[in-house]
Amino acid sequence: MRVELKGLAHRFPGTDVLFENLDYTIEPGVTVAVCGPSGCGKSTLLLILAGWEKPYRGTVVRDGVKRIGWVFQNPYGVAERTALDHVAFPLLAKGMRRREAEPEALRAMDLFDLSYAADRRFSDLSGGEAQRLMLARAVCSRPDMLLVDEPTAQLGIPEPHIP
Repeated sequence: MRVELKGLAHRFPGTDVLFENLDYTIEPGVTVAVCGPSGCGKSTLLLILAGWEKPYRGTVVRDGVKRIGWVFQNPYGVAERTALDHVAFPLLAKGMRRREAEPEALRAMDLFDLSYAADRRFSDLSGGEAQRLMLARAVCSRPDMLLVDEPTAQLGIPEPHIP
């Protein structure tokens, strides 16, 4: 798995350039954080990396990336379904049987300290629990590339000051 950004630039019609001349290579196993003020194009860059938005200029080469996981800024779920259902869903959608999917989903939930909430309804989770649940679901689906937009937004962690 390797992702290359070559001469990447983006702007929306009638607006200033969000970013330009971006050249970067993401190697397997590397975690990359994109930091910057609100409105600078962080979420747009993730959309471009996922292939959901076309760049204004430049290219993105996704070598060996077949499955992309995405965790949105705000957690979304089905209110009446359990936390375990949410994490197991991608495995079930791939054809795995529930008796195999649930233990794997529980292992992913344990990575995010959520095992205790397996039988709780999504609507009963706190914002932080729901966000961690979305992370567990994304990890459980074993994507080739995982994109996470504002991962700490719902966790109650003070926003760091980056000079």
